[in-house]
Amino acid sequence: MTRLFLEGPLTRQDLSRRTGLSQPAVSNVVSDLIDDGIVAEAGALESEGGRPSMMLRVAPDHGTVAGVDVGETRVRVELFDLAMRRLADADHPIEPGGTPPEAVAGHILAGLAGVTGSRAPLGVGVGVSGIVQQRAEGALVHAQTLGWEAVPLEAMLRAGTDLPLHLDNGAKTLGQAEMWFGAGRGHRHAVFALLGSGVGAAVVTNGVTYRGASSSAGEWGHTTLVYGGRPCRCGSRGCLEAYAGAAAILERYREQAGRPAPGEDEESRLTALVGLAAGSEAAARAVLDETAGYLGAGVANLINLFNPEVVVLGGWAAVALSGLLPRIREAARRHALRQPYEQAAIELGRLGLDAVALGAATLPLARFLIEGGACPSSG
Repeated sequence: MTRLFLEGPLTRQDLSRRTGLSQPAVSNVVSDLIDDGIVAEAGALESEGGRPSMMLRVAPDHGTVAGVDVGETRVRVELFDLAMRRLADADHPIEPGGTPPEAVAGHILAGLAGVTGSRAPLGVGVGVSGIVQQRAEGALVHAQTLGWEAVPLEAMLRAGTDLPLHLDNGAKTLGQAEMWFGAGRGHRHAVFALLGSGVGAAVVTNGVTYRGASSSAGEWGHTTLVYGGRPCRCGSRGCLEAYAGAAAILERYREQAGRPAPGEDEESRLTALVGLAAGSEAAARAVLDETAGYLGAGVANLINLFNPEVVVLGGWAAVALSGLLPRIREAARRHALRQPYEQAAIELGRLGLDAVALGAATLPLARFLIEGGACPSSG
């Protein structure tokens, strides 16, 4: 199932070679999956002689999966078929400073009700800021910058839905999406940076997401960039997030320009700031030049620490700041060790604003594939 999904369409012969199973075994399994409607034929492979081989794929319409992106500016809920084509979506903006867990859980449940209709998805994945502590009785979320301490978000959602739930850190879901479908595809060692109001990262080594002792690995935004520097929302000083997160970028502009960037929310204000810099406003250009330097230094730290093949910058703020990529690369070159820098590509994510929700939707999908098409259980 996993081979078919990630590498398909494939023939039965392809599956035999790639799984190490005998052709009769593959034929028996495939027949059962076709009978269950989980696998479908996808046309015949042209042959120079003899009987053409039939291509197979996971049946897109066998079911759906939902993915949720819990950001600091909005909760986005998306529904996908099993070809990961988006079928429906719902956005629920979050008021500044308005991220109490009860409100976020309400937005998620409302979004699910809006996109799923009468047919229940196979499961729901939720990507959220902070550390996600997995427990048998339900995941807890520790998001220091939001004021969330051991929030039982999974239990809060279970009070409003009986769908299978899968929670993880948003940077890690973005990383999984980019590994499966985007800029990380084909790589074994990669780092995926999520740039939004704050900053996070997911580290993939030898094809597996590195989590650490309690799944908090990847809190790149709270590595110290400037000793004793600007105060960070986490309570420390000098964190990368205090310089390169969208909230910090806008605050630095307000300090330099003496006024806030125009716009109704962080996303529109950051877009406006980029426009001001393109129009040669001095304060805006200075802030974005500094931001490129800060991000480049932060990327250099990732390169020096993890020796990745690629560093991928994703998230809504990365999309807004995409024009800084050449300057970010140059700053990283100046700060990184020469040999690992020359081996590492620095790229923008390829999945745009949907990456976190898409990656979250792969959580129930991965369980479905691993279990061979059985309905995934919660957890």
